[in-house]
Amino acid sequence: MSLESVRAFLRAYAPDIEIIETGESSSTVALAAEAHGVEPAQIAKTICLRVGQQVMLVVAGGTARLDNRKFKDTFGTKGRMLDAEEVAAVTSHPVGGVCPFGLPSPLPIYCDISLKRFDEVVPAAGSTNSAVRIETGRLAELTGASWVDVCQ
Repeated sequence: MSLESVRAFLRAYAPDIEIIETGESSSTVALAAEAHGVEPAQIAKTICLRVGQQVMLVVAGGTARLDNRKFKDTFGTKGRMLDAEEVAAVTSHPVGGVCPFGLPSPLPIYCDISLKRFDEVVPAAGSTNSAVRIETGRLAELTGASWVDVCQ
């Protein structure tokens, strides 16, 4: 159902964006980069975190790592990554297919500046073998994301 929720979201808000489905898994940054012919940093990975009682998504470059100090300076506390079961419950997407599109309910979404060096990025699209190609600024605009600097 997750891929279908992304399809419905894109039909409603960005009908010009096509979902790319691959025959093999693209569930890791390395596999996704290979499948889509881009460098790993251009994969827009979505990280699901809990900060206090709030769950949020941080979309970052594929090779970027969360920086605990920057994260705490930005959000006032340390974030805790959700486990696979929690991620699926909150986003409706399986780990390896998590994206900021087609969520069952609104979540705060943040795009890390590690994405800004690319004109176009490739986030997953709700399944472990789907993705989209999207202009970086449009990704933030379409998802209502705020820009942050929380990665190394």
